[in-house]
Amino acid sequence: MKMDDKLIIANCSGFFGDRFSAAREMVEGGPIDVLTGDYLAELTMAILFRQTLKDPGLGYASTFLKQMEEIMGQCLDRNIKVVSNAGGLNPKGLAMGLEKLAEKLGLKPSIAYIEGDNLMPRLDELQEQGETFTHLDKGITLKEAHAQPITANAYLGGWGIARALDKGADIVVGGRIADAAVVMGPAAWYFGWRQNDWDRLAGAAVAGHIIECSGQATGGNYSFIEEVPSYKNVGFPIAEMEEDGSFVITKHPGTGGLVSVGTVTAQLLYEIREPGYLTPDVVARFDTIDIARDGKDRVRIKGVRGEGAPATTKVCINNLGGYRNSMTIVLTGLDIEAKARIFEEALFDSMGGRDQYAVVDVHLTRSEKEDPATNEEAFAYLRVSVMDPDAKKVAGLSAKIVELALANIPGFTATAPPGKGTPAIMHWPCLVGGDKIQQTVFVGKETVVVDSVTPDAGAVVPESRKV
Repeated sequence: MKMDDKLIIANCSGFFGDRFSAAREMVEGGPIDVLTGDYLAELTMAILFRQTLKDPGLGYASTFLKQMEEIMGQCLDRNIKVVSNAGGLNPKGLAMGLEKLAEKLGLKPSIAYIEGDNLMPRLDELQEQGETFTHLDKGITLKEAHAQPITANAYLGGWGIARALDKGADIVVGGRIADAAVVMGPAAWYFGWRQNDWDRLAGAAVAGHIIECSGQATGGNYSFIEEVPSYKNVGFPIAEMEEDGSFVITKHPGTGGLVSVGTVTAQLLYEIREPGYLTPDVVARFDTIDIARDGKDRVRIKGVRGEGAPATTKVCINNLGGYRNSMTIVLTGLDIEAKARIFEEALFDSMGGRDQYAVVDVHLTRSEKEDPATNEEAFAYLRVSVMDPDAKKVAGLSAKIVELALANIPGFTATAPPGKGTPAIMHWPCLVGGDKIQQTVFVGKETVVVDSVTPDAGAVVPESRKV
């Protein structure tokens, strides 16, 4: 239902570990209607999996809970909705944590959580139904690779969020909700969009893509550093959504960074490989975007066209690829290449040869001058890395390197203490049929099932609207 001429959506996180104070800064820095946060990079799911090995009740972005402790009361007082994928592998666990926090603070928010992205219990069943989970870059199936998945999560769209908000939720958390969906869902709910309002949905998807990486849209990670007035306290991005899908990107006044056509364009092109930007809910045509300055630290985007939702959705699988270990040795003085060769040959001779490991990588990074005048100019780095299914064998690398300290090249030193190695997690990007995915929304005592958006969603996209 449309309640005003715009919906102000702020972002407070671009990854798990982003600036902690950003949530409070976005709430206190000016008027906003929705606070969003993206906490899930591809390998974050593997990090959260390792949390669950220590405590099955974890598996979510714990910093989100601490941020909510600072702002929950203000958000309820000002009717600011909070939407995030911080639930990671355990949205229910995060929701329970929020309930306990609210009770501690004497607050009574309506908290919703969304499930349906976790495919681990269904991998065998889905493969029997014909889903191959073929690697998007390597072209081989999950079975052909004899992979050992530890996490498997489908990217969810924004309609579960919209339904949760429609049911009165104040806080909505989920697992692998797509980055742009945390903006599209609230916008669709607020303005009363339909599932086949392709152009409006595409506009919201573009807005979500722009603000999902926090400071990258406001001067961070921007090549033209001379254009940015200050990198102190860079303001996080805000999208002022309008009913027709157009929007303005801005930031709170008095913050560092910059919102310009350049910074917004840089983020627009981030991770984009083709004109059709695929989301679970709509295909946004990036070749229809009209972008222009709209005042100081304001950029307006309009005219975005959308096409029907794709028949598939992306899946993030993380496989256990054995174990890996590495150490970096500092090489000093002259004859750097000779010293690197001497060290490498002696190391692998002491371990019985390179062939005992599944993967060996030795990389020399040179920074020294040919005729250095000082010690600071006379060093290079030799990084030795191994990977193998045998954890004990991998752990042995560090000890063998240390044993050479007094019996090999002059000036031996390492950049860090030796370690035993870590599990090697391999990211496996693939697709699954959208018709295989349902979102289940839990809000209060209600459970609502939301089917995936079909490519037509009850309407045919006119040819005149396709680019």
